[in-house]
Parts: sequence; structure tokens; C-alpha cells
Amino acid sequence: MKKLILAAAVTAAVLTPFAAQAQKIGLAMANQETFLAYMSDALLAQAKTVGASVQMESADNDISKQLNQIQNFITQKVDAIIVNPVDTDATTKMTKMVTDAGIPLVYVNRKPVDFDKLPKNVAFVASDEKVSGTLQTQEVCRVMKGKGNIVVLMGELSNEAARTRTKDIEEVLATKECSGIKILDKREATWLRTNATDIVSNWITAGLKFDAIIANNDEMAIGAIQALKSSKRWTPDYMVAGIDATPDALASMKAGDLKVSVFQNAGGQGRGSLDAALKLIKKQPVDRFVNIPFELVTPANLAKYAK
Repeated sequence: MKKLILAAAVTAAVLTPFAAQAQKIGLAMANQETFLAYMSDALLAQAKTVGASVQMESADNDISKQLNQIQNFITQKVDAIIVNPVDTDATTKMTKMVTDAGIPLVYVNRKPVDFDKLPKNVAFVASDEKVSGTLQTQEVCRVMKGKGNIVVLMGELSNEAARTRTKDIEEVLATKECSGIKILDKREATWLRTNATDIVSNWITAGLKFDAIIANNDEMAIGAIQALKSSKRWTPDYMVAGIDATPDALASMKAGDLKVSVFQNAGGQGRGSLDAALKLIKKQPVDRFVNIPFELVTPANLAKYAK
């Protein structure tokens, strides 16, 4: 009996520190479209590995709903909150809500407007959007030899990523090497494949003549390809470019359709945001901006990313 009691005491002593390390984290996602779904899946899988408890909520692109979800996390007194904001213009309010409650906060994928003023217990995990649209458009310019007409499909302009990626396109086309490429039109397709299909179909019906389509993400690029094929405007050498290098995009590239993408590591961002949250909970140092690098993807290096 003494041996059993001693063994139980030792077991309790060993298990207690691990149990104490279990943290409850609130995850507020803007939506669960393809890229963001990969990101949240990676985060949840990593949480299981490290023994953290994550409660995920999706706002379905409703900013009021997301603010309520964040308030609920605060009421529950979670140990940290990770936010993929619906509207980055609302992040100043989010930051105040969470930091006033004394809870560590991590923004993921979408840059908060108050980034330069973030308190010490707040971090941002993402890829540098200044690089994404720049890599994408430089490759389009190279393939087009600096000449032609293009149209641009933009994400939700309430998101900093959409604004920055579009600005990247414009800045690259303003360079001497690419100044022969003209933007005929830009439309907001809100990151969605179906919206992009409708917009491109309308351009074609209106008789707009363009040589290439640059989209702020792969979902819109795929939607553009579908519209081109439906209207019989598609040819195998048609230039359509996206960003994210999602599995659907890589499959499209392998089929000879999508010509350019930029790898944004959804899994890396998800795992990185969880790691940052756990460090902030433990009051360990975390960089204000945790950068997960972008990488250009073309048919020439597709095999590297296919897995």
C-alpha cells in the first residue's frame, strides 16, 4: 500500500506541471475560405500537439459578429486571443478591448492598422505583403516582356493585404521595365472565386480586351480562368496570376492553367500565431512582427511546392 501511495504521489507530481501548462486560447477567424481554413487547421493541429485548448469562432465576414466573439472570449477569461480580422480598420478597437482586459493578443495574416502602436503584449504573425504583389507582378512583367494590357481582381479593400497587393502591382508597373503594361480596370472580388468569375464574365461581355489577369489571391485567379474558359477566350498560354499557392492553385498550374502564384505559408502562419500566443502568455519575448516569408511559384519550380 505504501508503494502504491508513493507511486501515486510521484505520478501526480510529474503530471501537475503539464496540466498547469494547458492554456485556453480564443481564435477569432474572419471566415473559413480556402487559405484561412488551411491556416486554422494547422493552428488547431499544433494546439493538440502542445496540449493547448483552442476555441475557434468564424465571423463569416461580419465585423459586428467578430467583435461579439472577441468580447465573449474576454468574458470567458481565456489566456490569449488570436484574431484574423474581418476588417483591419476595426483592429484599433479590438486591441483596446483585449489589452484593457489584460489578455495577450496575436493578429494573424491581416495587418492591424495600429501596427506601429501595438503594445508589448500584442504581436502580428504574417507574411510581408509588400513582397507578395511585387514578386507576382514582376514575374507577369517578365513573361509579358513589359508590354500589354491587364485587369486586376482585388480582395476586400477593408483588408490591408488587398490594398497593399494592389499597390504592389501599380508600383511594379510604374518601373521602366514594366511601364508598357497598362491596367484597364480593377474590381473588388472580395477574395472569392465566384465573384471573380462574374466580374471577368462581365468584362468579356463588355468587350474589354486584355492580355492578362492579376488577382490578389488564387481563389479569384481560378475564378477568372473559369470565366475565360466558359467564354471560349481561354488559350493555354493565357497569363493569369494569383497569390497563396493553395492546393487548388497548384493543381491548376500543373494542368497548365494558372501561370504564377506566390507561396504564402498558411500552416506556418497558423503555427506561428499559436507559438506567439503561448510565448506571450508566459511573458516571453516575441517580435512585434513575426515574418513568414513569401516565395514565387511558377511551373518551373512547381514540384517543390506540390507536396
